[in-house]
Amino acid sequence: MYKTFEAKTRGYKKDAACEKGCGFCCKEAGRIDITTLEGLVIRKAMKGFARSRQKSLTKLFQQEIKKRENKVMAPCPFLMKNNACMIYEVRPFSCRRIYSAHVCSRENPPVVNRQVMEAADRSIKELQRLDIIGYTGHLSYILYMLSSPAFLNTYKKGEFKPEEIMEFGKAHKIAINKMMV
Repeated sequence: MYKTFEAKTRGYKKDAACEKGCGFCCKEAGRIDITTLEGLVIRKAMKGFARSRQKSLTKLFQQEIKKRENKVMAPCPFLMKNNACMIYEVRPFSCRRIYSAHVCSRENPPVVNRQVMEAADRSIKELQRLDIIGYTGHLSYILYMLSSPAFLNTYKKGEFKPEEIMEFGKAHKIAINKMMV
């Protein structure tokens, strides 16, 4: 699906100002939403990291959750000091769809072609259809949910129990994919 989106939007993105090491969107552009299915892929990639990095990431996710609860922007925990993404190969769709037609700053945020945004919206709906028993929400919250054995086991069994995360979901704007599609 990612490849299809890239193929459909390549012509619009050929003059993008984005380049390796920018990191603006990873720090300033807002929410990094993922589906639970994407969360599983990211968790699998994280298992290949050194134990110390895994522990460091867990702390960063906890800090990010607290910052978000206090309405404070936080950079993506996967963004390294050199502004490279440590999960670039398995980055979620919300990261893949973002680009800008110009170099960004706080005063000059990303500009994305309307056709690309429309194609991205269609792709997001398709992602949610693929993950129909899952959820969509901010990366830190979805990874937090997947770190709960009860939630993870329910999800992996293909069961659907939204009542188990209802309060958490409402508080953190977690969407139930069945209702989004």
